[in-house]
Amino acid sequence: MTKAYKPGAAGVRSQARRALGAAAVAGVAGLTLAPNAFAADAEAPMATAAATSAATEVSGVQVDGKKTATVSSPKFTAPLVDTPKSVTVIPQKIIQQTAATSLQDILRTSPGITFGAGEGGQPLADRPFIRGQASGNNIFVDGVRDSGGQTREVFDLEQVEVIKGPDGAYSGRGSGGGSINLTSKSAKADDFAAGSLGVGTDEYVRATIDVNHQINDSVAVRLNLLGTQGNTPGRKAVDFDRWGVAPSVVFGLNGPTQLKLDYYHLDSNQMPDYGIPLMTKTTQPRTASGILDVDRRSFYGLRSRDYQKTKADIGTIQLEHQINDDYGVRQVVRYSKTLNDYIVTNPGDGGAAQLVNGQWWMKRGTKTRWNPVETVAAVTDFHGKFTTGAISHSFDLGLELSREENRNATYSTYTTSGSACPAGFNLPATTAASLGAGDCTLVYAPNDKDPWTGVINRSPANRNITKTAAVYAFDTIKFGEKWLLNLGLRHDSYETSGYDWASFTQNQGVFSGGTVTARSGSWDFTNYQAGLVYKPTEHSSLYVSYGTSSTPPGVQAGDQNGSTTVGTGNLSGNLLEPEDSKSFEAGGKWTLFNDTLALSGAVFKTTRKNAQILIDVDKYAQVGETEVKGVELGISGNITPKWQAFGGYTYMDSELVRGAVTVPTTGPGAGVPVVNINQGDPLANTPKNTFSLFTTYRVIRPLSLGGGAYYVSKSFGGNQGGAGGGTNRIYAPDYWRFDAFASYQINPKIDLQLNVQNLTDERYIMRTNGVHHADPAPGRQAILTLNVKY
Repeated sequence: MTKAYKPGAAGVRSQARRALGAAAVAGVAGLTLAPNAFAADAEAPMATAAATSAATEVSGVQVDGKKTATVSSPKFTAPLVDTPKSVTVIPQKIIQQTAATSLQDILRTSPGITFGAGEGGQPLADRPFIRGQASGNNIFVDGVRDSGGQTREVFDLEQVEVIKGPDGAYSGRGSGGGSINLTSKSAKADDFAAGSLGVGTDEYVRATIDVNHQINDSVAVRLNLLGTQGNTPGRKAVDFDRWGVAPSVVFGLNGPTQLKLDYYHLDSNQMPDYGIPLMTKTTQPRTASGILDVDRRSFYGLRSRDYQKTKADIGTIQLEHQINDDYGVRQVVRYSKTLNDYIVTNPGDGGAAQLVNGQWWMKRGTKTRWNPVETVAAVTDFHGKFTTGAISHSFDLGLELSREENRNATYSTYTTSGSACPAGFNLPATTAASLGAGDCTLVYAPNDKDPWTGVINRSPANRNITKTAAVYAFDTIKFGEKWLLNLGLRHDSYETSGYDWASFTQNQGVFSGGTVTARSGSWDFTNYQAGLVYKPTEHSSLYVSYGTSSTPPGVQAGDQNGSTTVGTGNLSGNLLEPEDSKSFEAGGKWTLFNDTLALSGAVFKTTRKNAQILIDVDKYAQVGETEVKGVELGISGNITPKWQAFGGYTYMDSELVRGAVTVPTTGPGAGVPVVNINQGDPLANTPKNTFSLFTTYRVIRPLSLGGGAYYVSKSFGGNQGGAGGGTNRIYAPDYWRFDAFASYQINPKIDLQLNVQNLTDERYIMRTNGVHHADPAPGRQAILTLNVKY
């Protein structure tokens, strides 16, 4: 695939995409503001997705007055207050009130979760870290693993469920930090319509529509639509446009057998952003954090070349049958296809900056990926309850089968004509052969409008096929009114195979030669959990629990926890055993004020072992170990009828207990192993303190005011879940962020919502990979949204 790019070509494509996005927004907005399109009777009582007999208005959003959260999976065989594990449920109300549009926006409200930077073999996509463990491969949609590197949207979400700590019994293979489940909107026995149209600074426009219609006693349909575009505040040239559609139909609403058909499509175009360089690329005196002191708006990419396109198509069939009052069965079948396709400028990957005629210059480097992923999965659950004497059981038995095919290729980006490097700039011959002679920019005054013409070719793609077969069982055993025992067991047979391309050459943008190496591996592993619950009162619980998780090598498009186990190269030669994570947790949960307020607290310790590390010259062993100890507090619901709060605090004390030795190649100590200098250091992307609180107060009946406060302490950079900072001790400094919220109800069907994100325009660093770049956070942005519901 050879393309000769001309100056401004990407700008033309961007204009076309933005025009298409604007048309989609206009169309959706027209539907949103057309009452007759939603309801035949304008005087019909208002109904929304969350409306129930206990419903109430909170800050312009209709919510259920019962705040006790529930999760969608039958694997949870007890209410959350009686589940001996930290589980955070972020409801649709919080998603709407915070004006969240991405998974990162949503998870900001859940302390103890950070996001890692792309690069270092990891995709430019959602990369959450839960309790210090990379969890990008532990994201699920309606209980089925959502493979592939993606940047996810929220327009079709009912809620987000976060399970913290090793959860191999629930989720199968995983990093040991936990997992995230996204619960989709689906058709229900109701008639309602809701629409929103938001406009804001930085050319922000967003329109959504959510329409549900019950055709008859048995059938209902629902449709969710999205159109949005805008710029990232505080970042030059970084724009986006997205559109999505998600229909749902349900048959058998009032019968024992229910069939649900769901489809989700998202199409996204955006300018990828790798932030700003690190001090490691210059010889200037370093800053304390190691991040180069440049204008945080500086953008090192090229409008004429860089792009990121992502697509997701997910089709789901779900069949549920209630055998009788005590037993039921559920079958879910899923086919999904995703694509993550990008070329992004990496400001720290074109070699060291050079001082020429009193100015610092750098050669632009690139990171590229073409990564389609196809997944077929089937999950069967048999759940129910029964009593044996004085002991009652609530159980779930399940079978999971899946096949994932992951292809991964890169692009060449050979410059035939670009911004010239100054006379005296030393460009190595190997760099000139692979990247071309031009394409330089000033370190302290980069120009995103620099011209670029070149050749782009896609390399041969590596291919990886993963097959999983698993059986699992859960049981909550109740002894009288005070004691419960929660047990879970899962066995996985995991197999991966494929091939890697290597040794091909790239000259002036053309790939040639190369060899193919086939590889395969299979593992069987069993994980379990056990938790004992004591209930002082009906609405409270105290618990202790223990759980495990296994991380097999070779998981592509996700994250592993040691640099030697990322990707599939380790499948050649000696076959590695899965890394093991174990966690102990003790805590308590309380629901107060007639179940309108939920409180939780826990202490935990998670240990990950079995990472392969270098222990001597040319000698490896699976003895790497990390540890995270901490405390977590949470609050969710209504403190008073007018005052609501959602958030919490997490303290994490993390440590690389044992890391790989290093073997110097020069100097007096050449050839003699040296203990890892990071041994004893905190883990990457694991800040010691994180705090979040989003709260609103209804001042008068139509007016609610509130906002969010978020704090993250210093966080060392890194990619793989090992020690942070590396030899250069790069870190993202601590920061506070504040958001503002106001809602005014014009009438029972229309309200206005104002959000000011990053109210103080704090210029903080969200994350750094610790090697090449650091990512500045978006600046201040104001968004005014008109919400209409019928």
